[in-house]
Formats: sequence, structure tokens, C-alpha cells
Amino acid sequence: MENLSRRRVLTLGAGLGLVGAATPSTAWAWSSAGSIAGTDTITDPWGVWDDATDPLVASLLRDGQIPAVNTAFDKWVNNGDALPSGIPAGLTTYLQQHNRLPSWADQTKLNRAAQFNKRMSMYLFLLYGLGSGIMSTVIPREARNVYWSEGGADMKARAAKTFTYGYDLSAIDAFQPSGHFVVTSNKTRLTHAAVRHLLPQSAKWRAVTDDQDFIPISNGDILITFHSLGTFVHGKLKSWGIRMSAAEEDAFLHMWQVALHLLGVRDDFIPASWAAAKQQSAYALTPIMAPTPEGIDLADILLGLTSQIDLGVTKGFQREFARYLLSDKVGDWLKLPRDYAARTLIEVGWPAYVAFREGLSPIMPTGFSMFDRFVRGLAMLFLNNGTSATYTPITIPTGNRPGT
Repeated sequence: MENLSRRRVLTLGAGLGLVGAATPSTAWAWSSAGSIAGTDTITDPWGVWDDATDPLVASLLRDGQIPAVNTAFDKWVNNGDALPSGIPAGLTTYLQQHNRLPSWADQTKLNRAAQFNKRMSMYLFLLYGLGSGIMSTVIPREARNVYWSEGGADMKARAAKTFTYGYDLSAIDAFQPSGHFVVTSNKTRLTHAAVRHLLPQSAKWRAVTDDQDFIPISNGDILITFHSLGTFVHGKLKSWGIRMSAAEEDAFLHMWQVALHLLGVRDDFIPASWAAAKQQSAYALTPIMAPTPEGIDLADILLGLTSQIDLGVTKGFQREFARYLLSDKVGDWLKLPRDYAARTLIEVGWPAYVAFREGLSPIMPTGFSMFDRFVRGLAMLFLNNGTSATYTPITIPTGNRPGT
């Protein structure tokens, strides 16, 4: 009954497509008229999980079959690979149904997105890694879910798996038989289902979560993560004056639309345009951002990972760049120490660096080599999945953070 009350329709909101803030205590009022389904209805994504996946994974966990599945999955990497042998029949049937692109996927657009990712790679690695990665720590549910799950106890490994997802999505052959992203998406979707089953068993997670249903990673949560990645990155590229054709922008969005579908998000929640995505993000993401003890700890750990490699800049510079990307409000929430000299250098030097790289200015700015080394260093961290290895397998968890 609680879910039904939370899904009540606000008629004025339906007309405007935007009312209030999409927090767990406020009814969702974003109309699906702005989605790829285009149905002009209102359904609360915070009360939608993954009916196709959750019962299956819950049964695999109860029967102790996840370790064997992870072993079988270890060699299942390429999109064109045959489904792994030695897995339960129910999982094979599930993968036969879901290990594929949606019928509406446009391969021409996906190919164009791959070329766009290649051209934008330096900016993307910076924005995904230092921007979206740190933003995730001020999304309360996401920070708490990560912190109290099994991966939260080893953030280096957790970050490496996140890098695997992002790298596979950005690869030139992401959706081709030789690419990995469809397989990676299936592993990630199954992992989400495991976390939905396991986290409610954690007393410490239940004590801090604001999830009224005590089931994490709803469609709403996945949408929020998309906006912290795709919508955030698109907005930053636009604000920096990066040259993007309308076709490239559309292709970049289409790539994310397919990615959301592969993670089990319903089509009536997936924005149909960047305008709709921006509106949904302002409605659903911006109002809920806030600090948590878990997020502050995770941000410190993630920034510490970038400090372990030589980026050619100080720790103060890295933290100020995170502030520059996300705002000083976010930086203050995360208690990031200030370095005003570095901030002045960033505010003057970064726009000049981008202008020179994009051919918008013939003058190489002072500090060009430092910015270039910094961006390339972050790219290499991303490409190496945050470790010395080139591939970090995504595995389905069997428990929560130890001691919870």
C-alpha cells in the first residue's frame, strides 16, 4: 500500500512534467511523454526494481550457486561469446532473453557514439573519473549502498569494476561482437539484483538508509546514476564549448539509452532527448544531493586512489579540480581542503587549455603541459581500471560489508 500512495498522480505535475523534488518522500511527477516510450503517463521509478532478474538471483544466492556462476562468468567476456556452460538452467534461459540489444537500438548511432567517445576520450575520462566518481559520493542512497555492500570494504577493487563498466561502454567496439559492453551490462544487472537481496539483511544499512521500501537500486536510483554520468558529462562538454554536432550529441544519448535499458530500466523512464534528460536531472538528482558520513569517507578513498599515481600535480590541485567540476558546495560537503593558488590556476588555465586543444585559440597557454599530463594520467588510470591489470572482472557478491 505504501508503494501505491507514493505513486499517486499529480495532475498539474503531469501537465508540466516537473513538480517538486523527486525524493523518496515526494511523489514522482515526471511524465513519460518525455521518455523514449512517449506514453504520457506517470509511474514512480523509486518503486520499480527488476522483476525479471531479482527472483532468479535471490534463488541463486539461497542455493549457494553464485561462486560457481562467477567462475563460469570469468571467461565470458565478449559480446559475441557463446553463453557460458556450467551455469543453472534458469540463468541460461534468462541470458538467452536478455543478452541482446533492444529492438529499437540503432547500430548507426551506436557506431557514431563510439567514434565520438574516441574523439572525446580525454575529456570523458576526466569527467567520469574525477567528476562523476566524486559526485556519486554526495548521492546519499548511492553512497550508502556502496559503502555497506561487499564492495565498500575494498574501494580500490570496487572502483576498478566501475572503471570496467565505463571503459567497456566507451570502447570503440562496445556494442560489436568483439566488444564487452552487453556482457558487462548483464553481469552488472545481476550484481544489482544480488545487492537488492543482500543489503536489506544489513542492520547497519537499514539503520541509515532513507529507502522507505528497504530495497536498494530501484529504477529511480539507476536513473540518478545516469544523470551523474551521461547528463553531467554532456552538460560539461557543452559548457566548455566543445564542438559536437547534433548527430554526435544524439548518438551519445542513444548509447546511454541502450545502456539504461540493458540495466533493466523501463523505457518509460528513459529520457528521449537531452532536453528531457536535463529536466529530469534537475528534478530528480539535484534536489537529493547531500553529504553523508559514508560519502565523505568514500570520497577521501577515491581521491586517495588518484594520488597514488604521478599525475604531475599536487593533491591540492586534484581536490580543487574536483571542486571546479562539481562546485565548492560539494567540496565543502566532502570537507576537501582548499588550495586557492591551484584554484586560480585552474580557473584561468583550464578554459585556455580546452580552447587550444579544440583549435579555438592559436596560443598555447601557460601550464598547457601540466594540464595535459594531468588529463592523460587520469586517462591511463581509467584505462588500467585503477590497477596494474587491464581487466577487472565484475563478480556477483555473496554478502555485504564484513561486520554488518
